[in-house]
Amino acid sequence: MASKDLTRTVLEGEELQEENLKQYLLEHQLIDATSSPIEVHQFYNGYSNLTYLLKIENKEYVLRRPPFSAPKRGHDMGREFKVLDNLKGVFDKSPKVFVHCEDKDIIGAPFYIMEKVEGIILTANEAAKLKITPSEFITISDTWLDTFVALHQLDYEAARLGDLGKPQGYVARQVTNWGRQYLAAATEDVTAAHKVMAWMEEHQPKAYQYSLIHNDFKYDNIVFTDNQWGKVAAILDWEMCTLGDPLMDLGTSLGYWITSDDADFVKHGLPSPTMMPGNPSRTEIVHQYALKSGRNVDHLTFYFAYGLFKIAVIAQQIYYRYKHGHTSDKRFANLNKTAALCCQTAWQAIQKNKIDDLY
Repeated sequence: MASKDLTRTVLEGEELQEENLKQYLLEHQLIDATSSPIEVHQFYNGYSNLTYLLKIENKEYVLRRPPFSAPKRGHDMGREFKVLDNLKGVFDKSPKVFVHCEDKDIIGAPFYIMEKVEGIILTANEAAKLKITPSEFITISDTWLDTFVALHQLDYEAARLGDLGKPQGYVARQVTNWGRQYLAAATEDVTAAHKVMAWMEEHQPKAYQYSLIHNDFKYDNIVFTDNQWGKVAAILDWEMCTLGDPLMDLGTSLGYWITSDDADFVKHGLPSPTMMPGNPSRTEIVHQYALKSGRNVDHLTFYFAYGLFKIAVIAQQIYYRYKHGHTSDKRFANLNKTAALCCQTAWQAIQKNKIDDLY
């Protein structure tokens, strides 16, 4: 399946300590002998936690660890493992996890090991390669949205995740914390960023509902079972999952949802398979989300601007690590421009008070 094509040779400086790792796998009954040869590949699609494919004894595992020189905030392997472990038996779209390790002596950082999920991951390149038709994208977007709504309707108490976050005050904390993180990672002065931060501080909603939220729900974090596109095998990348306002989750997804009607420089700066014919507009996504979930979608401009700003902060933090030599991944070389573009687009949405036809 397509997800097998999303790996590369491990980047220099990001190798795993393979002998230590094999000993650990043996101790946890995931392999039969440390003498077994192991192949390690690195998934290249993600921009945050480092994800590796382990091939050993005709088995395939996925290992997740924090990036090198990661900021203290986030990248909590134990928390991500807990979410997935607790969702087992409650939500069939969560990958199976095996073990979590906090001992940094094994590979130099905490990590956990999960199953390799077979299926199709729709990156922009993969969607172009598969020549997906407009009618297929209608099915894809509908399945994607149904899965999103189902996630927000999960009983997080039944999953023993009631202590995962503090939903009261969630919106205010997010506005404050993402603003602080942006300033800490800033490498140049972006006027639009300061305008967006000030506007969000003043216009944030005070009342909202709570649910389990993923916080990075987009096409390339979904594994479709097959090219019929009607079923999702798994949702990936749960590192930012928490309890909070589901419309904040929707806003982040809308920030990634670039359409064919967006300006060329936006499409170039934030490439996504959502640009391809057959995908709905952001406004249509919101309308369908409201119908399927029964939720009120007021304050839409705020949520969209917030989503774009959060993406800007994530991109800027990764660029900060790249600029200071903490990663050699060339994909990160222009993420400061992506961050600035997100801030400028958020400010454009605020000025026009809408989420489509911004330029």
